[in-house]
Amino acid sequence: MRSALTDKRLFISIKSIIEQSRENIVRNINAAMVFTYFEIGRIITENEQKGKERAEYAKEVLKNLSESLIKEFGKGYSVDNLELMRLFYQQYRKSETLSRISEKGANSLISETASRISDYSSQLGWSHYVQLLKIKDIEERKFYQIEAIQNNWTVRELRRQYQSSLYERLALSRDKNGVMQLTKKGQIIEKATDAIKNPYVLEFLELQEDHRYSENDLETAIIDKLEHFMLELGKGFLFEGRQRRFSFEGQDFYVDLVFYNRLLRSFVIFDLKIGALTHQDIGQMQMYVNYYDRMIKTPDENPTIGIILCKEDNKTVVEFTLPQDNKQIYSREYKLYLPSKAELKKQLE
Repeated sequence: MRSALTDKRLFISIKSIIEQSRENIVRNINAAMVFTYFEIGRIITENEQKGKERAEYAKEVLKNLSESLIKEFGKGYSVDNLELMRLFYQQYRKSETLSRISEKGANSLISETASRISDYSSQLGWSHYVQLLKIKDIEERKFYQIEAIQNNWTVRELRRQYQSSLYERLALSRDKNGVMQLTKKGQIIEKATDAIKNPYVLEFLELQEDHRYSENDLETAIIDKLEHFMLELGKGFLFEGRQRRFSFEGQDFYVDLVFYNRLLRSFVIFDLKIGALTHQDIGQMQMYVNYYDRMIKTPDENPTIGIILCKEDNKTVVEFTLPQDNKQIYSREYKLYLPSKAELKKQLE
């Protein structure tokens, strides 16, 4: 009689195959949708270019086409969706001239369509592309596309990162060359400033600006929504703990939040402040950073990074409290609401 352990191993092996198969099926369905809509967009665009139709006539053609497709295949082919397919083709087609494939078989169409879509990735479904098409600035769109692929973002995560102005907030911490790299390679983490945003957006905590809350309330809200906070922090962060205690001569000190960034290979500690930044806050963070550098980190790890997350920053206090070559301690504001993209873009100009 076979043991229960053998039966369990058999179940796990088969379960793994089924789950992988389901993932492949979903991925293939998503790819087929993207390719199909790209080709529909191509045909619509080429039809319009041949006919040189007036805008009013083109709309009538799309309306009639939509009605026919819905009658034949059901919902999903509204005029708005057909316009999205046309825009998808126009925005993502490669510039070089490629052979016509409309008369080839379905398998050939699918394989060749992938090569016709600029920067195509099987990790992105049609819903991802719909969200990306809403981004008018091409360089900004490239950034979000790269990040969505590298971080395996769901559509919901992609939408949230765009609405929280991730691109602008990272760009504010970089020079012009750094901003150009964002659009070519996405967020590359090589030094402390690469991992830091300005500001941090914590709208998911659902704390109200006009209500009183304590630093403990802020910390508890972050812990309760830790997954969301980790997404806001970005690449490479691992949670190490909260209220980490250390003592000097009988006096206890507590670090609010401690993370480790595996890409930077360094501890990243946060001190939460619900008011304006003071020089005492910076002095306290300096002590925390010194302690972690001298007592916690190993010789092969990089220096500790300290981030004071405050309601109101004070750049002058930071400038005259920290040394000019400071590369470890930073102050950043947090927002409890989604910032205005227009306001952040203005700061970039």
